[in-house]
Amino acid sequence: MKHLNKLFAAACLFVGLSAQAQDSNNPWAIAFGTNAVDTRVSAATKFEDQISQYFNVEDNWNILPSISYINVSRHVGSGFSVGVTGSINKIKRFVNTRTTIPGEYVVTNPGDLSYYAADGTIKYSLGTAFGWKWFDPSVHVGGGYVWLEDANTGIVEGGLGVTFWFTEMVGLSLQSTYKQSFDERLERGMANNVPSHMQHFAGLTFKFGGKDTDGDGIYDKDDACPEVAGLKQFNGCPDTDGDGIVDGSDSCPEVAGLAEFQGCPDTDGDGIADKDDACPEVAGPKSLNGCPDADGDGVADKDDKCPDVKGPKENGGCPWPDTDGDGVLDKDDKCPDVKGTVANNGCPEITEEHIMKLNAYAKTILFNSGKATFQQQTYPVLQSIVGILKEYPSSRFTIEGHTDSDGKDAMNQKLSEDRAAAVKNYLVENGIAFDRLSSIGYGETKPIDTNKTKKGKANNRRVEVKLVK
Repeated sequence: MKHLNKLFAAACLFVGLSAQAQDSNNPWAIAFGTNAVDTRVSAATKFEDQISQYFNVEDNWNILPSISYINVSRHVGSGFSVGVTGSINKIKRFVNTRTTIPGEYVVTNPGDLSYYAADGTIKYSLGTAFGWKWFDPSVHVGGGYVWLEDANTGIVEGGLGVTFWFTEMVGLSLQSTYKQSFDERLERGMANNVPSHMQHFAGLTFKFGGKDTDGDGIYDKDDACPEVAGLKQFNGCPDTDGDGIVDGSDSCPEVAGLAEFQGCPDTDGDGIADKDDACPEVAGPKSLNGCPDADGDGVADKDDKCPDVKGPKENGGCPWPDTDGDGVLDKDDKCPDVKGTVANNGCPEITEEHIMKLNAYAKTILFNSGKATFQQQTYPVLQSIVGILKEYPSSRFTIEGHTDSDGKDAMNQKLSEDRAAAVKNYLVENGIAFDRLSSIGYGETKPIDTNKTKKGKANNRRVEVKLVK
């Protein structure tokens, strides 16, 4: 017995020197402790009697007050482990059913019967399934062999247990196992057979078996750099310059830098790594490869023809001129030498007064009867119209022709179109851009006066100038 105690102490020392433990990292476990054998369970005929007598330690339990069991197990994955257990005991309390009263039993001392057991079990950890750290209940099933003095038999078993983990590698284990004997008889004597019984275990469990080659506290199976000591946050790989970026991903492993630059520095703090910065000592925008832009116009000072005045890149960093001062830059101003409005692309907008004047002139345009040719006194009027249109070089106009109701509709329609076209052609010939003008004839369809009087017909025979907006 004292040899078992020495073995237990040596195992504690060995396991105490092991690294941190988790089932997947330290797959092996060894447990030592004491056990108790209770033969009362096979004598009780009622389930409630078995339960009520479960904790009757003084009357029914056989406890060996020493290291009386050893268990070795291995984690195999997903909360399962397999193990073997060897235990010894002395049976001083034996439940005997050979009484005069059916169903009664007596507890006797059979004379310190020797008890030996060897068990193989499969255990499932509920703590692993639920992610519990320190509280680890479990269930187990298995089989084995029991020697009780001169008797022996095979058994099947099952039970419950719980381990309270003090640390990741050391825990207190409690377990109760029911062992169903293959040699149980209806009436037992003291030592002529092996009855079904309960066996209880209490002891310390230690886990071990993990390998950490580089000694960095990270097991080799989880260590991305198992031969070189590193940091947990980098799965065991080193960070030489201490910038928080693992050497394998650090473009500048010897110089501390920033994660956004793959571990390289940014001396001037402009957001551009020194290796990519055309001006690494002076802050500048990314768009200019880290070089400064004094006037903030997006053109690097070295390329800016006007470094102190904002201007577009297209003009070498200098501002565009506005010759006529109308707020429309010359490059966009269709009338760069004449002040206009932004809405009219830098050209002056025609006024309502001039529109009225245009139409007053247009109504005095006289054509030869039934023709699209002008009477001689009309040319000064046409020249006045030309003069007004030239004042507004960006404005567009439509020339409309109208007739009275005399004659056939088709003839009037054609005549109105021809007369409007004649006015348009004259204006183009006298300097008005072709694309600024269009013409259309409406015949007699849009009268502005009655066609029953001579004066009314004269009013309906007209040309109108309309501004195209």
